This record gives sequence, C-alpha cells and structure tokens, in this order.
Amino acid sequence: MLTKRIIACLDVDEGRVVKGVRFLDLRDAGDPADCASAHARDGADEIVLLDITATSDKRHTMLDVVSRTARELFIPFTVGGGIRELSDAAAVFEAGADKIAINSAAVRDSTLIGKIAARFGSQAVVVAIDTRRVNGGFEVFIAGGRISTGRDAVLWAREAADRGAGEILLTSMDRDGTQSGFDCELVQTVAAAVSIPVIASGGAGSTRDFVDVFRDGRADAALAASIFHFGIENIGQLKRELYVANVPVRWPC
Repeated sequence: MLTKRIIACLDVDEGRVVKGVRFLDLRDAGDPADCASAHARDGADEIVLLDITATSDKRHTMLDVVSRTARELFIPFTVGGGIRELSDAAAVFEAGADKIAINSAAVRDSTLIGKIAARFGSQAVVVAIDTRRVNGGFEVFIAGGRISTGRDAVLWAREAADRGAGEILLTSMDRDGTQSGFDCELVQTVAAAVSIPVIASGGAGSTRDFVDVFRDGRADAALAASIFHFGIENIGQLKRELYVANVPVRWPC
C-alpha cells in the first residue's frame, strides 16, 4: 500500500510566511527558511511554498526566498506563484525547487502544463486548483482566490491531468484556515476523476481530519499550514497517531 504524505505549506507574502482564513485576514507566521527547516525536522514529507501575491501583483516569483529556503531542505520542495511561462519555471527550478505549482497561468493557457512537463517531466508539475462551492458544484478561482472563472473544478482537474500534470493540489477555499476538517466530498470527487495523485488542502485541524481525508476522501497527500505554523499539531506526533489509526505514513515519524 502506498504511504500517505504529510505536506507543510508556506504561504508567502512580501517575504514572510502568512496565514489567514478563507484567503483573508492574514497574520504573520515567520521566516520561510526557518519555518521550512522546522517542519522538515518535525517529519514533513514535503514542503510547498506559495508566493500568494505574485500573480495579483503581476510580478515573478521571489527567487531569493526560494533559494534561501531550498538550502535548508533535504525533502522535496514545491514552489508556486508567479509562474506564467516556461522560462519562469526554469528559473524556479534553478533556484532549488524540485517541483513547480501552477494555477492562474494554467487556467489562462492550459498548454503551459504540457510545455513544462515536456521539459522537466510530469512528476515536477503540480496544478493547483483553488475552488469554492457554488450552486451545488465546485467552481475554480484564480489570482489567489480573487477571480471567479466559472469553470468546474472536476473537469479542470481532468483536463490538467490529460495535459501532463503529475499531481493536483486541491484547495477548498470554503475550509481554508478554518480548522473544521477537509472537504472530503470535494477531494473524493476529484480523486475519482483523475489517475494522478491528489493533494488535499484546506481545513486541517486535527488528526481525525487527516484520517478522514485519507480514508473517505481518498487523498494521496494532505497539506496543512495553520496547525503546523502555530503549534496546534506536531507533524511527528500526527504521523505517529496516523500510524496507530492504520494509515500508512512515511518513517521516521
């Protein structure tokens, strides 16, 4: 049985890790390199760094932050935010990322997925999908959740996979930062529609939430920020509790 990954997320704004609720009311959570190093020591399987204002501010990814953080890590490192074309992805890889995450740019030009996958491999391409429940469905939002696209998240996930994405990073905007549990229905629906790994994001608050999203949501990995940044949950202890609950996790933990 494949092990389930626990991923720590760093939302970065102006060079600092921040975290809010439903993408709003951000509060400072520390220095990216320091946070990444601490989460890795605690047992995180991967780190994801998202430059959350790069797209809305129409700027490139903060490569100095990426390289400084990468130097602290010995586990896979994914970077997203501000990647609009192949050259942007190349620069982020050069700065030390193992994978890149694309969101808004992929929605606007889905051929970008295939271009990056052809150059660097599908395993290095994560398509991030921010979605909210609208009229009984799941709608895709871009630009850090600021712009509605009218697109169905499940159909978009399937297209992204067909175009060469290696993973889907699926964030429930309704649950983001609430610590009320992952949206297992959303995760299960997308996981059933694609043959690539789905990373669940948005709503982690307890060990039970992770058990639920792995069992009921059929997630391949689960990502969290608030509960790790603010000491609500220790990653090592979380993995030990998941192991006791018969959820296969990577050791050491």
